[in-house]
Amino acid sequence: MGMRLFIIIGCLFLSKICTAQIKDAHAYNGNKLYANGKYKEATAEYQLALKKTKNKETQYNLGNSFYQQKNYEEANKQYEAASRNTKDMNLRAIAKHNMGNTFLEQKKWDDAIQYFKQSLKDNPQSKETKYNLAYAQAMKKNQEQKDKNQDNKDKNQDKKDQDKKDQEQKDDKQKDDKKNPDQDKKEEEKQKPQPQPSKLTKEQADQLLNAINQEEKKLKEKKEKGKGQPVRLEKDW
Repeated sequence: MGMRLFIIIGCLFLSKICTAQIKDAHAYNGNKLYANGKYKEATAEYQLALKKTKNKETQYNLGNSFYQQKNYEEANKQYEAASRNTKDMNLRAIAKHNMGNTFLEQKKWDDAIQYFKQSLKDNPQSKETKYNLAYAQAMKKNQEQKDKNQDNKDKNQDKKDQDKKDQEQKDDKQKDDKKNPDQDKKEEEKQKPQPQPSKLTKEQADQLLNAINQEEKKLKEKKEKGKGQPVRLEKDW
């Protein structure tokens, strides 16, 4: 979108190293290491300093060192602790601003929006926070539109898949309806009982056929004799 985020993560209290933090060597060393980009070493020094004193500035700077290492969960814990333990509205506003940035990095737009709004309660004039809030809101809207488009795309694909399935079933049915009638007849013939081949030899078959013919001849002759002649009546007068 061409927007540039205002990520306020510089060591807020480096200017005070000769006053408040000069009393703690570990906090002092942590600030020097952080300024030189040695974030892991700075983290260790800040943690040693916090074992002695729960200093809100050191907690904030520890959060910055975690942020630079992309350890956003731990960064948030330290920013939250720093904002909770101070009455300094400026520190609280910047801590909340940076918490919003950690959620921007994770594309958790709702959380980012929430913390930018909290930051603006303590510093309503911050142009950087207003800008980042608008950015988070725009990204949320953009994500919602993408999700909606993807949902519509998935639904359209499901419809296409179902239409294709329905058409395939329709085509299969039409193929069955247009099946060759001769093929159906052949299928029926296959299912009918078929005469089994004779187990008789040709000689036995001829003898059996001759016997049948002789029997039919006898029956025919007997039938002819059975027809009889007209009965002549004798006169009795």
